[in-house]
Amino acid sequence: MTFEQWMRSVLDRVESALEQYLPATSTEPAKLHEAMRYAVLGGGKRVRPLLCHAAGELTDAKAGSLEAASAALEMIHVYSLVHDDMPCMDDDELRRGKPTVHVKYDEATALLVGDALQSQAFVALTSDVLAPAQQAALVRELALASGSVGMAGGQAIDLASVGQTLTRPQLETMHRLKTGALLRAAVRMGALTGGTPDANTLQALDAYSAAVGLAFQVVDDILDVTTDSATLGKTAGKDAKDGKPTYVSIIGLDASRALAAQLRSDAHDALAPFGARAQRLAELADLVVNRVS
Repeated sequence: MTFEQWMRSVLDRVESALEQYLPATSTEPAKLHEAMRYAVLGGGKRVRPLLCHAAGELTDAKAGSLEAASAALEMIHVYSLVHDDMPCMDDDELRRGKPTVHVKYDEATALLVGDALQSQAFVALTSDVLAPAQQAALVRELALASGSVGMAGGQAIDLASVGQTLTRPQLETMHRLKTGALLRAAVRMGALTGGTPDANTLQALDAYSAAVGLAFQVVDDILDVTTDSATLGKTAGKDAKDGKPTYVSIIGLDASRALAAQLRSDAHDALAPFGARAQRLAELADLVVNRVS
């Protein structure tokens, strides 16, 4: 299977899993469930589910287990986007090429969509396709990655940094929490669905995740100043307009491109112990960085 064929197969399975794990619009409250499905289904790059599936190949994880973990990851990610787009945070009107949830519905509904998606993610992780020990391990990984020492903490730093001048290490810390923590969890959760990886395996996967997570944010910062809104699927140039510190604003566009390339190389180096078994993870690192090629 080519990388494109593999990716399409995974994305189709992830979409089906999300359809399954999200409440139906025929279930009350219908408006809330409709808005949840509007936010989640039919869009997005699905990078976290792809990373989860690719890592699962290293430990021979079962398809159903990976689908449950991937659905949970994507629901947490989308909940963060829905809240991030609200007027009290980034106040954006476009996400994944369509109106944001608070624009399509209203602010109260958007707040509840995020809350409900966060809960629904853990419903998916406690599905009977996962053994009880796996459920506990995966719940812990996802909770840590999405909480105050992970994604939510990174968002808090991001909001507090508007109009401020951050050093490069401070910017890196923010993004390792806001973006990197959930990407790291995606890789670890994929591996954990197939068993209990040894310490060396998890250490190598963490090194890979650190490089890919940072590369993802560097590339996002580059795209924010080099791509139009239609291509980007969200409002381009908004970071600069809102006075947010980015890699481009701190080290410049050319240096940001060079950093993304170096991080891709670091990701590949981290996968060396796995050989050909890590092919999909290596290809995903290329995919993340090649968005600016």
